[in-house]
Amino acid sequence: MGTSLPASSAFVLAFLFAINSLCVFPEAAAAEHAAGVTRHYTFDIRLENVTRLCHTKSMVTVNGKFPGPRVIVREGDRLVVKVVNHVPNNISIHWHGVRQLRSGWFDGPSYITQCPIQTGQSYVYNFTIVGQRGTLWWHAHISWLRATVYGPLIILPKHNASYPFAKPYEEVPIIFGEWWNADPEAVISQALQTGAGPNVSDAYTINGLPGPLYNCSKQDTFKLKVKPGKTYLLRLINAALNDELFFSIANHSLTVVEADAIYIKPFKTNVLLITPGQTTNVLLETKPQDPNAAFLMLARPYSTGLGAFDNSTVAGILEYEKPSSSSSLKKRPLLRPALPSINATSFVMNFTRKFRSLATAKFPANVPQTIQKKFFFTVGLGSNPCPRNQTCQGPNNSSKFAASVNNVSFILPTTALLQAHFFGRSNGVFTTDFPTFPLQPFNYTGRAPNNTNVSNGTKAVVLPYNTRVEMVLQDTSILGAESHPLHLHGFNFFVVGQGFGNFNPSKDPPNFNLVDPVERNTVGVPSGGWVAIRFLADNPGVWFMHCHFDVHLSWGLRMVWVVQDGKLPNQKLPPPPADYPKC
Repeated sequence: MGTSLPASSAFVLAFLFAINSLCVFPEAAAAEHAAGVTRHYTFDIRLENVTRLCHTKSMVTVNGKFPGPRVIVREGDRLVVKVVNHVPNNISIHWHGVRQLRSGWFDGPSYITQCPIQTGQSYVYNFTIVGQRGTLWWHAHISWLRATVYGPLIILPKHNASYPFAKPYEEVPIIFGEWWNADPEAVISQALQTGAGPNVSDAYTINGLPGPLYNCSKQDTFKLKVKPGKTYLLRLINAALNDELFFSIANHSLTVVEADAIYIKPFKTNVLLITPGQTTNVLLETKPQDPNAAFLMLARPYSTGLGAFDNSTVAGILEYEKPSSSSSLKKRPLLRPALPSINATSFVMNFTRKFRSLATAKFPANVPQTIQKKFFFTVGLGSNPCPRNQTCQGPNNSSKFAASVNNVSFILPTTALLQAHFFGRSNGVFTTDFPTFPLQPFNYTGRAPNNTNVSNGTKAVVLPYNTRVEMVLQDTSILGAESHPLHLHGFNFFVVGQGFGNFNPSKDPPNFNLVDPVERNTVGVPSGGWVAIRFLADNPGVWFMHCHFDVHLSWGLRMVWVVQDGKLPNQKLPPPPADYPKC
């Protein structure tokens, strides 16, 4: 049996101990300094035999753990993580949602901000958590290695700072993932070669465990043991590669209090949706007395596209700790929650519209009120012609699947874009002619055009420092409308509007919420619809934006923003570190 997060109350106890001591693992040490502390971790990238679904395989892990270790810091701390690569694969680590203010060398996406760490090499990620607190996460950012290389990044408030809600009795990270019996690297490699859609995963997981609804997995079930009359903070993270997930706990409501490490106006729900890349903190209030029952915690996909997906359900179990006089836990009924239908687009739209920033003096919503640069980006699927003398299995069995932004399918370079930009060596590496609007407008959510071919290139958008940006992301019906979780590196943004159909530049902007829109780093572009976001380009560097469905990322649904240095010293990107990886 492979290494995993424990499925018993020891998991919760270990997390509580970590919060109290902020020394999660033996390799983590802290050195005091004026602004906070410096927390040191070592990530040994190594192969480990892990068993799930009665299938044992060797896979890439951090420190032999699946999922990887929890990293816990406080707002204002410096995080220093030495990553040592002991496997044949190249590797890099992305700190998902961390702003990386003037520290873009440590953001992590391979060939964007760094060359990957090669076999036998190491790299030290060294950055400060500035103005952020809440639940984020880290993961590999090269090919599909994040299928097994991921873990929580918990940012606690500063000392003597409190949550904007009652202090919970316990805090529990819950991270959703996917399990493949096959090697995910082989899965995507085969798909890119044939041009077809990739094979889907064999199971979803909660904290690395598939649970009792899958074959041979009853013993691999995450169990959350709780006490009556208590409030628990659940830190939810969707680390699945290609699936948005509904989540619910039988007979219990949840109060949503945070999204992507930003506090929000609390609201109650029985079911929530979380896209790949997103994090959601919820408060769970347990029953006042022992209910003499156990409760399934279920997650299953929300899917709107035409492609195949893993249509299965992962289960954990919520158990009330058994008083000495109560009945045996094994004899208690196990209750099951109801989840929306697989393609419940109306539920998803209504749910996402409930998110609002606190917009208080302490936690303001600094929404750009006037805009200097506007962008309209279509996002969706397309195709590339089948190479000569090759048989392809993509659209019409005569082409290869592709994905694009404004019909530009992004080609990864062979060197780091940030390095090329910083040293003025962009010629032959990338161009700065990314289209601001679609070059050939069409009825984006209506009948698809006959020509589904994309263009291919390594193109960037250049922004002067401190530009106030508005971006509309429009889904298209080319090869089927579907939702796309878009993640922007280096920034948070405000979701000021969203809707179904085609964005109307005359009628929709007057309805934008510029008072208390939710602030996020990952947003779902509605299936057959659009979303509008605003952000301030106050972070110099080269920043990736991409779909967080890794299949779409691999097909080219990605682009980069180049934010120029400002005039002042604290508005400029410093040089790269001495151990910066080479390609």
